[in-house]
Amino acid sequence: MRCLTRSNTGSSGTRLIVLEWLWPWVFAAAPVPWLVHFFSRDKSQQSAALRAPFAARWRGLSGSGASAKSSRGSWWLLWLAWMMLITAVARPQWIGEPIELPNTGRDLMLGLDLSGSMQIEDMQIGSRLVPRITAVKAIAADFTQRRQGDRVGLILFGTRAYLQAPLTFDLSTVTRFIDEAQLGFAGEDTAIGDALGLAIKRLRERPASSRIFVLLTDGQDTASTVDPMEAAALAAQLNVKIYTIGISRNLGRTSRGRSEVDEAMLNAVAEATGGRYFRATSPAELEAVYALLDELEPVEQEASTFRPKRALSWIPLLVAIGLASLLAVIRSRWLPRRSAGARYG
Repeated sequence: MRCLTRSNTGSSGTRLIVLEWLWPWVFAAAPVPWLVHFFSRDKSQQSAALRAPFAARWRGLSGSGASAKSSRGSWWLLWLAWMMLITAVARPQWIGEPIELPNTGRDLMLGLDLSGSMQIEDMQIGSRLVPRITAVKAIAADFTQRRQGDRVGLILFGTRAYLQAPLTFDLSTVTRFIDEAQLGFAGEDTAIGDALGLAIKRLRERPASSRIFVLLTDGQDTASTVDPMEAAALAAQLNVKIYTIGISRNLGRTSRGRSEVDEAMLNAVAEATGGRYFRATSPAELEAVYALLDELEPVEQEASTFRPKRALSWIPLLVAIGLASLLAVIRSRWLPRRSAGARYG
C-alpha cells in the first residue's frame, strides 16, 4: 500500500513523495487492546451495592481517585505505544525520486572454461609459470571491471555449462564470481556447444544490437549435447555476436597428432556470427585481446530507472520505547503514593 504526498521544493516546483507500507494488514490488530480491556474488566465495579457517606473523602485519602485518573492516562499511553509498535511492524519505507541508470552499453556474457586442462602450468607471469586458469581469472576480472555501462553475465563450463551470474550492472559481484571459480566446478571435459547454447538463451531477450558472448577455452568440444556449429547458426539468426579465444602455450600438434585447441572450429563459430577468433599463448596476448574487446562501441539501450528505498520502522519503534519509558516513570511515582495512602487511610 502506498501513500502519495507532495512537497514544495521552491523554484524547482513540487516533488512527489511516496510512503509505502509492506504489511498494511497488521493495522487490523489496532483494536485488540481495547477489546481485551472491554471483555476482561470487572463488571461488579461498575455500580456499587451500597453508598457510604464521605465516599469522595475516603477515595481521596486512600488514593483511589488518583488511581482511576492514573489508570485512564496509562490506558491512552499504552494504546498509543501499541499503535506505534503496529506501525513499526507494518514496515513503512520511503521511496525516493527515480534515478536513471546508464542507458548505453552492451549485454555481454563471458564464458570461462573450467575443464581439467586449465590447471596446466604454462602461462608465464614474470619469471614463473602459473596455471592457465590463474592467468585467465586475473585478466578476465580486470576486463569485467572495465565494462562500466555494460550488463555483464558469467557462464562457467566444463562437462556441463552453468550460469554463474545473470546479466547485471553489478560488476563487482561478477568479478568476485570469477575470482571464486575453481577447477572441477563443472566437470573435467569441455562442452563448448552447451556453453554457446546457454549464452544464446540468456541473450536472445536483450536488444538485438547489443548481444555479445566472449568464449574462452583451451581445448576441443568433447562433451556437448549441442553441436557448436548448430549453436553458431542459431546465434547468427538471433544477432548474437560471438568472440572466441583459444588459450594454450602449445597451439601446434600434440603427441596424438591433433591440435590441443580446435582453432578451426572456434574460428568458424566466430565468423558465422560476425565475431572474431583470437589466439592467446601468453597472459600478455590474452590481455591484448581483452583490450581490443574493450573498444566495442556502446549502443543505446532501453532506459531503466531505480528508486532508492529507506526503511522507516525505527521511528515508530523509538516512539513506542519512549512511551513505555514514560509510562514506567509515571507508575513508579504513583505506586509509592498509593501505598502510603493505603497505610494511613
